Amino acid sequence: MSLTSVFFSEVFGTALLVLFGVGVVANVTLARTKGRGADWLLVSFGWGLAVFVGVFAAWRSGGHLNPAVTLGLLASGASEYAPDVPVTFGSTVTYLVAEVVGAVIGAVLAWLVYRKHYDAEEDGAVVLGTFSTGPEIRSYGWNLVTEVIATFTLVYVVIQFGNTPTEVGPLNVALLVVAIGASLGGPTGYAINPARDLGPRIAHALLPIRHKGSSDWGYAWVPVAGPVIGGVLAGLVSQVF
Repeated sequence: MSLTSVFFSEVFGTALLVLFGVGVVANVTLARTKGRGADWLLVSFGWGLAVFVGVFAAWRSGGHLNPAVTLGLLASGASEYAPDVPVTFGSTVTYLVAEVVGAVIGAVLAWLVYRKHYDAEEDGAVVLGTFSTGPEIRSYGWNLVTEVIATFTLVYVVIQFGNTPTEVGPLNVALLVVAIGASLGGPTGYAINPARDLGPRIAHALLPIRHKGSSDWGYAWVPVAGPVIGGVLAGLVSQVF
């Protein structure tokens, strides 16, 4: 498969992932939405189902949707990222760029869906929280540890899913993301995906949103570095176990 096909597959899948993921958070938290005030469990299931949709949409490229998954597979010693997509420098860069581009597009689409509700929301922290993650207790070191552990579990288990194929496919990963959100998402909002956080944060910085406030770039390195470290560690450990 050509790298052009890989690029557009990952862009499309990641855009759908972020559209549904940002969308469920917007529905729960923005002013005057139908879902306002729903609980964390809806957010966890919403993101899990977002992964389910995105992986199916990007099946041609293996449905990575996440630089931590791509880098985890690289660290695991895999020879292919997907059938007929060998692991090379060029294919690696293609995945990483496509995932971030898709995440920006998905965030913009979610903003268009909820445009009037973003206009009605006066709390800048709530607006930012629909786009990107943030800690409940800001402690960069411990926030980083949380993201490393959560992403390690995601990528390690995803790699093992590949070694034990079943007929349920992306549903496995969707339920895993729900479990991570419900169990490990409390401290930081569980980015577990550098593109999922960075892409929407870029969109937040660029979009003409009323009362949006800061994009909190001082924290932005945590949901990028943590998942990258966790994903690479998962790939390395998968070679041993």
